[in-house]
Amino acid sequence: MNETIRLLKNHRSIREFDPEKEVSVSQTKTIIETAMAAPNWINGQQVSVIEIRDNDRKSKLAKAAGKQKWIEEAPVFFVFCLDFYRAKLAADNKGKKFQVADNIEAIIVGSTDVGIALANATVAAESMGLGIVPIGGIRRNPDTYIDALQLPEYVFPISGLVVGHPRAIPEQKPRLPLEAVHHKEKYNREQQQSLMDEYDQTVSAYMAERTNGHDTSNWSSKIVHFYDNGFEAYQKAVAPALKRQGFRYRRE
Repeated sequence: MNETIRLLKNHRSIREFDPEKEVSVSQTKTIIETAMAAPNWINGQQVSVIEIRDNDRKSKLAKAAGKQKWIEEAPVFFVFCLDFYRAKLAADNKGKKFQVADNIEAIIVGSTDVGIALANATVAAESMGLGIVPIGGIRRNPDTYIDALQLPEYVFPISGLVVGHPRAIPEQKPRLPLEAVHHKEKYNREQQQSLMDEYDQTVSAYMAERTNGHDTSNWSSKIVHFYDNGFEAYQKAVAPALKRQGFRYRRE
């Protein structure tokens, strides 16, 4: 196993950072350069990344993301945005009508490009001994991010990325059995329930050990609970904010 694969397989999300240790300018530059080297749709490079170090701004954004204190604690917080503003400028410069934002494909393209760039940034940061945790919670209150970061039309915040020096490194969370996600030739529907049952037992044992028996919940219960109770904030906020940013995709 080479070092890159070992690094990828050893990932942990870090939520405890050493506030006394800085992330250097050269490190953040390398992280962003690596993110921008990622493959992207038609070389459109539909991603922009906002770097935030200001403590007051981090505090405001942490609250908007659901009071995630690690955003404030770590020295650097990146916000990864899908970005069609440059494509709009290119269309204007060529005298062409800008239409891509009228189709849901723009959201899929931009979000995919962000995900790939975010993955590169994650690996780059971890290769330097830094810890990271992605923050999907920024979409709970996207308008706060849009206003605070002065995002122009056709730009939308997809995910945050906290970067800093780990103060504590948790045990690695178990993942679904490989057979549940690695399908060959066709989707294997028949095995899904039994593999999920197996995984639920694994996660329940992991949670019990991690919490000294106080929490024995499993993967299925956590997922169902979130989509039943935690998803509403995103459901209410994301679509209207997208439309305000110019993504007025129509139903065909």
